[in-house]
Amino acid sequence: MAKGQVERLMPLVGAVLAEAGVGVADLDVVGVGVGPGNFTGLRISVAAARGLALARGIPAIGVSGFDLLRAACMAERVLVSLPGPRGGVYLQGYVGAETVGAPVHADDPDAIDPAMAPGGTGVVVCGAEAARLALRVQAAATQEADVPTLGLAAGIARIAAARYRSGQSIARPAPLYVKPADAAPTRAAPPVILP
Repeated sequence: MAKGQVERLMPLVGAVLAEAGVGVADLDVVGVGVGPGNFTGLRISVAAARGLALARGIPAIGVSGFDLLRAACMAERVLVSLPGPRGGVYLQGYVGAETVGAPVHADDPDAIDPAMAPGGTGVVVCGAEAARLALRVQAAATQEADVPTLGLAAGIARIAAARYRSGQSIARPAPLYVKPADAAPTRAAPPVILP
């Protein structure tokens, strides 16, 4: 949607719950995608999930796009790549279920630092531009995958439910901003205040 996400979100949540035959009172946990992605969209979705969870007195659990794609890649050492703006990529390394370092944004997939991949042998690059990135980091294999085709909402729900059932301490979800916002402050001079 180009506009109107704020106004449309909660009615959409209500419609999805109604279609599933459940109400807000039936929820045990709220899962929410935290990014990386659009700055405003992430703020809206995370705030809505946290508000719904707070109103119900249940946990809200954030799931990144990296975690979604990582769940689909069958390897111990994985470099997950999500499509970024203007042909760039977002990257996150994993060993097992644990992240390696902080996620990064690369404007040019051919110019990434090969050290971005988790150390060791048998690294698999999974996601957007997998073949290009595998050459750059000398990975053992590639797996083309795309989060939307994996079932975004269902994947978030499965991962959030597994984290909830694990009993581990869960931090409140927060947007995952890998790249700074493209917006810049106005350069115009401030208006003159008359006496």
